[in-house]
Amino acid sequence: MSEPAGVPGATRAGSADPLIMGVVNVTPDSFSDGGRWFDADAAIAHGLELAAEGADVLDVGGESTRPGAARVDPDEELRRVLPVIRELAGRGLRVSVDTMRASTAAAAVEAGAEIINDVSAGLADQAMARIAAESGATYVAMHWRGHSDRMDELSEYADVALEVRDELARRVDALLDAGVAADRLILDPGLGFSKRGPQNWALLADLDVLAALGYPILVGASRKRFLGALLPDGAPVEQRDLPTAVISALAAQAGVWGVRVHDVASTRVALDVARAWQSGRRGQHS
Repeated sequence: MSEPAGVPGATRAGSADPLIMGVVNVTPDSFSDGGRWFDADAAIAHGLELAAEGADVLDVGGESTRPGAARVDPDEELRRVLPVIRELAGRGLRVSVDTMRASTAAAAVEAGAEIINDVSAGLADQAMARIAAESGATYVAMHWRGHSDRMDELSEYADVALEVRDELARRVDALLDAGVAADRLILDPGLGFSKRGPQNWALLADLDVLAALGYPILVGASRKRFLGALLPDGAPVEQRDLPTAVISALAAQAGVWGVRVHDVASTRVALDVARAWQSGRRGQHS
C-alpha cells in the first residue's frame, strides 16, 4: 500500500500501528449504545474517556446510520455535534466528524474537526466534494450504495472485493476532479453497508484488493451485525467488542491506516499484542 505523504498517521503494511478512531455517537438511536451519550456533556465526557484509553481520533456523529434509520434534520445534526466537537478540539484532541452533509462538514471543520468521515463518499450530498476540497481536511470516503432505509436491498455482488474497489475508484476520480487532494484521501470498504455477513468477511480477507488503489484504509467493523452472528443468540452488543478487537489486530497486520471502534481499551490491547508479535520477528530484536 502506498503512503500518501499528507495523510496523517499513514502506516506501512504490517506495521501494527494503525490509528484508533473512537466512536462518539451523539444520537438517541444508535444500535451500538442506545443513546447513552446523547447529551452533549455526556458525549464530551465519553470522548475524553476514549482519549484516555488510547483513541488517536474521536469520531463525532449526530446521525445514526444503522439499518432502517431515518435521516435527521440538518439543524438538529448541527445542534448535536458542534458543541461536542468544539469542546474536544479545544482540549487539543484530534476530532473527526461523521456526516453525509456538506453543511455539517463545513461547520464541523470550522469548529475544529480535522477529518470528514463521510459514509457516502460524497454521493449523499453533491456539495460535499467541494467542501472537502476547500476545507483541506482529511476526507474518508466509504463505499456506499444507498441510505440506511434501503441499503439492505443493495447487497448483490458477483465479486464483492472487486466491485467495492471499482466503485470506490470511481468515487476517488470524482473527488479528485472536484479538487480533493490525493494525499488527503482515505478509503473505507463500508463493512455492513449494503453487505451481507459473508460479504463483510470477504472484504476483510481481501483488503489488499482495495489497498491496490494506493490509498490508506480505514476499517470500521465495530459491533456490527456480522460479528453478532458469531455469538449466542441474544448476546448484548458489547460482547461484539472482543471480535472487534481481533479484527483490529488482523487489520493492523494488513497495514490499514486506522480502525474505527466503540471500545477503545480492548482494541488498544489487541494492537499492543500485534505490535509485540511483530517486534519479536527474527532480525527485529536484540
